[in-house]
Amino acid sequence: MDSDSKLWATLFCMLMPFMCNAAFVSAEEGEHVLTLDHSNFTDIVSKHNFIVVEFYAPWCSHCINLAPEYEKAASILSGHDPPVILAKVDASDEANRELADKFEINGIPILKIVRNGGKNIQEYKGPRKADGIVAYLEEQNSPASAEIKSVEDAANLIGEDNIFIVGIFPELSGEEFDNFTALAEKLRSDYDFGHTLDAKLLPRGGGSSVDRPTVRLLKPFDELFVDFQDFHVDALEKFVEEASTPIVTLFNKDPSNHPFVMKFFNNPKAKVMLFLNFNSEHVDSFKSKFHDVALLYKGKGIGFLLGEIEASQGPFEYFGLKDDDVPLLFILNNDNQKYLKPNLEPDQIAPWLKQYMVKLLLMLPLILIHISDALFFKLQNADGNLKPFTKSEPIPETNNEPVKVVVTESLHDMVFNSGKNVLLEFYAPWCEHCKKLAPILEEVAVSFKNDSDVLIAKLDVTANDIPSDTFELPGYPTLYFKSASGNLLKYDGNRTTEDISGFIQKNRDKTVKPDTVNDEL
Repeated sequence: MDSDSKLWATLFCMLMPFMCNAAFVSAEEGEHVLTLDHSNFTDIVSKHNFIVVEFYAPWCSHCINLAPEYEKAASILSGHDPPVILAKVDASDEANRELADKFEINGIPILKIVRNGGKNIQEYKGPRKADGIVAYLEEQNSPASAEIKSVEDAANLIGEDNIFIVGIFPELSGEEFDNFTALAEKLRSDYDFGHTLDAKLLPRGGGSSVDRPTVRLLKPFDELFVDFQDFHVDALEKFVEEASTPIVTLFNKDPSNHPFVMKFFNNPKAKVMLFLNFNSEHVDSFKSKFHDVALLYKGKGIGFLLGEIEASQGPFEYFGLKDDDVPLLFILNNDNQKYLKPNLEPDQIAPWLKQYMVKLLLMLPLILIHISDALFFKLQNADGNLKPFTKSEPIPETNNEPVKVVVTESLHDMVFNSGKNVLLEFYAPWCEHCKKLAPILEEVAVSFKNDSDVLIAKLDVTANDIPSDTFELPGYPTLYFKSASGNLLKYDGNRTTEDISGFIQKNRDKTVKPDTVNDEL
């Protein structure tokens, strides 16, 4: 995960000298946001039970827009008793790279709530305006679970359109209560929690009492509330994760659905997505049959999402899908393999998904040991030769620049089966580090232009799928070198023309015929 540390503000040293070491902390007068870096981050954070850290870059427009709101919020919160500390780290500074990796910073600006001296880290999920930041952090710095003593308390805390998790106990002590409060503390950024001695105060649940400690999850969809009575911490977390997820997540322009959409895409389990034009003739039939299939596979480790085409352009661009394919059934499995069924009919949803499930079965060798050959061949026929879908830009008709363009469809021929020594950059067009590296790679490519054994190339990761079992991309840019004989090495050296060229010379092989290359794919 990523974190950076820079220097403390003088004002905060004056207000709270016990939190600052004057030997290494300084800042501009009037600033309320502490500036941290790699040299002081751990020491400063360890002295606070609650501190908020923004990871930013000076050139980032979103960070620039957030800065005055963040500073205003810091000024307000500094007057609280005790003060709430807001800090920032320059994630683009190479010296802070280890911090950024530690905090898993893969975009900016990102705010992290750091508790208990750095022992607990949560992502900030609140507003980006000063008043909203203040209100959200006041809530986050209060007890994670609020006691419900009356119907009025319940009405004030539990809304009709949000998820609320309440613990019902005969007394507010004991192992079950402690485990519940620990759960609330851990998940407080994602859910609202309460606890009560009287289940009859709650708006849903039949108004009946409970005879033993119970967790009740109230929600605005599906069965509206679910009770659970296993208070092992792992079991509680699993219950909340499953019960708070709609059977079918709806992706449309309604903002109230967006948190569920975010949760759907952030969940690591396999995903089945049906994209429709909600104004089409057969939309009700599609919705009904898709919901029936989702119920059938409930609890099987698969999430289901129904997307309205106008609201789904982000996923369409990310996955390389086309509007002309709608109605479209799209599957993303745990290994990031993709399968799609374009222009499908409502009655094709269940059979096509069944083909996918059969294919999963055929990919499990431990299961195959226990089935007969006859059943194996029957399953092979049943999967319908379902082929994974791969996102790729078209192969360029001309590719005459010094740094050659590689796309997914040409990766095998240009890199793995080329018989050449290939340096391949994985980049993103928006990445500032990639932009800085571009002229350097150009110089490297020009220096090898008369060497037919060496190829310098680049691949746009935002427009092309890459084999994740071959390449590990912790960030952008990432460079890999494939020798002529097929050896694959990640380049972690300095990003200079001299160092990159020297690495190529040191690790290159003689060119071999493509048919004899050790194919990594």
